[in-house]
Amino acid sequence: MNWSSFIKSYQSYLKIERGLSKNTIDNYSLDIERLCMYLEANSITVAPIKISEETIQQFIYSVSKEVNARSQARIISGLKSFFSYLIFEDYRTDNPMELIEAPRLGRKLPDTLSIQDIDSLIAAIDLSKPEGERNRAIIETLYGCGLRVSELVTLKISDLFFEEGFIKITGKGNKQRFVPISNVTQKFILLYKNLIRSHLVVQKGHEDTLFLNRRGKQLTRAMIFTIIKDLAVAIDLNKVISPHTLRHSFATHLLENGADLRSIQLLLGHESITTTEIYVHLDRKHLTQIVNNFHPRK
Repeated sequence: MNWSSFIKSYQSYLKIERGLSKNTIDNYSLDIERLCMYLEANSITVAPIKISEETIQQFIYSVSKEVNARSQARIISGLKSFFSYLIFEDYRTDNPMELIEAPRLGRKLPDTLSIQDIDSLIAAIDLSKPEGERNRAIIETLYGCGLRVSELVTLKISDLFFEEGFIKITGKGNKQRFVPISNVTQKFILLYKNLIRSHLVVQKGHEDTLFLNRRGKQLTRAMIFTIIKDLAVAIDLNKVISPHTLRHSFATHLLENGADLRSIQLLLGHESITTTEIYVHLDRKHLTQIVNNFHPRK
């Protein structure tokens, strides 16, 4: 088997055995393909089951000159997973990544928007255009429900349980959760669905997809990034923001208003509470306020 065959086999394993999303599988695959490109560029002919630790160390050293520490750590993690799979399938008896350490990373916390920032983003949407109602519903849903961008673009009409006050979300690894949805967010989704979406010519296979582009197909992740980036430019927001910024703001605002970490973990669909602790940014002012308000010896 050549590299391509092993990669395809590995992709099937990630999808079927581990239930990972297409985006995650693509990222893992890119790490291996980057190694393949290095081998080809340096005229190194070696199979995945024979490649040595020394060759991979040379590749990592080469990569370290091109990418930052966070990207380097991700590549190392991806390759460790691949070679662990080869051991699992009895193609190898050793992992050439075993002694290769990833660079130490500082905790990176994304920017948080204030409630005023979010109101300004929504106010900047041009509602005179058909996509205006859609974009407002998108921003309200991302922030109001704390969704990942992949969860938003795959949201189905059949996932809306407005009478019960919930929407069904399919998250990482196809794990499903029910997230409460406010009356305000429901209102904007219904406005888009009844006034705009109902007049689109929906393409086959997208009949149940909630948010559509002008051609009646599911929106791409890149399009959501563009919508948010353009709104940030329109209000002169001096921050680089993304759909993830709205998700982070959702969690932070809940925490600052008294929600507990366990509830936020469930809402975000985090498997581990540790992820939620890292994800939720607390400034010193808020921590001081918590102690002053709740400590018995305040």
